[in-house]
Amino acid sequence: MRFDLVDLHLFIAVADERSITRGAVRAHLALASASARIKGLEQTFGAVLLRRGRRGVELTAAGESLLDHARIVIHNVDAMRGDLAAYASGVRASVHLLANTSGLSEHLPKALAAFLREHPDINVDVEERESTDIAAAIAIGAADLGFAAEHALPDNVERFRFSEDRLILVAPRRGEFAGRRQIDFQELTTCDFVGLTNSIALQGHIAKHASRLGMRLRFRARLRDFDAICLMVAADVGVAVVPEAAARRCARSMPIMMIKIRDPWANRRLAICARSFKALPRPAKQLVEHLRKAAQ
Repeated sequence: MRFDLVDLHLFIAVADERSITRGAVRAHLALASASARIKGLEQTFGAVLLRRGRRGVELTAAGESLLDHARIVIHNVDAMRGDLAAYASGVRASVHLLANTSGLSEHLPKALAAFLREHPDINVDVEERESTDIAAAIAIGAADLGFAAEHALPDNVERFRFSEDRLILVAPRRGEFAGRRQIDFQELTTCDFVGLTNSIALQGHIAKHASRLGMRLRFRARLRDFDAICLMVAADVGVAVVPEAAARRCARSMPIMMIKIRDPWANRRLAICARSFKALPRPAKQLVEHLRKAAQ
């Protein structure tokens, strides 16, 4: 078989963009060169990888299989490059960890800081993703470890529970919800919201469930920080949905109240996951053992 990493990078780009033209731009290749490389891959494997249509391309079953393998190969090559570069700089290893918004902001920092202090020879590369994306990436081996909502993980992904992550409605103490302890999310249809920016994974989670209820949330402001969001709520700009840990922290110094959201999607269990804990590189295994001890 004759193909190279450029071919694999191109195929991933085309699959992600569902377009050979946009995939070529993303892979920094001319369209003619990209088309020739895709045809070369199909000839090499003896199978049609893409169905070409007026609106772009769709992956065949063979294409889906190649995409899974290509992601694993590219991840392993990137890990190899990173580890060897780390050796050159005096650091011996790195771990690639995907985490959802709550994990990244509220649950992981303390545990990761302690691990990094104890292991100065290991780097941890943390990337924010939505839980469903983390599950998919871990299943195909595109990262070492994941920190995600347990309900999003498929059966073939190993995991252990790390913490609870209830999402809470925060509202001004003297607002229309004064005295409420619980609420159904659908009751908030007419409310103004303060939310996270669209690029943050948790906002996608909230928006998805709002859409399922037929709700279109009205946002007065979008911010990247839970403390800033709670400050806006305290100033009576709107209500917000934040992790309970962040809400409790902010409620100690801000005039806000916490209201339990009764909807099942608001109560999440967070888990550390991997394709196989036994198959992890030694640095990742060390991080797993540290996180097991730190699990609540």
